[in-house]
Amino acid sequence: MFELDLRSRKPIYEQLMDNIKELIVTSVLKPDEKLPSVRHVSQELTVNPNTIQKAYRELERQGFLYSASRKGYFVAPTDWISNDRKLEEMKDQFRPLLKEAIYMGLTKEELLRWFEEAEQEGGDHRD
Repeated sequence: MFELDLRSRKPIYEQLMDNIKELIVTSVLKPDEKLPSVRHVSQELTVNPNTIQKAYRELERQGFLYSASRKGYFVAPTDWISNDRKLEEMKDQFRPLLKEAIYMGLTKEELLRWFEEAEQEGGDHRD
């Protein structure tokens, strides 16, 4: 279910978070769907359970997941995620990448095309 690149400089818990966010955004994981247990994911990926727990907790803090006592972690309904706060966080992460892409020759037209491609891939949840 989750893919990790053990050669990546990106920490494993961040890779796992990115994987889960992608599955949520593309509606592979639905609201209120239970995620695999920390122990199960740990065994499947051969990763320390504390690493999995860290990713789940951070996603809970960000509003993507919620936990139910002794039942595990679940995908948060989309209305639980504060869009304004989340978009502001994403903007802070996106801006350095955008500046680098502009430096490398990215045009507004190409950026718009990227946006449209992402939108067609299922990134538009403004129903």
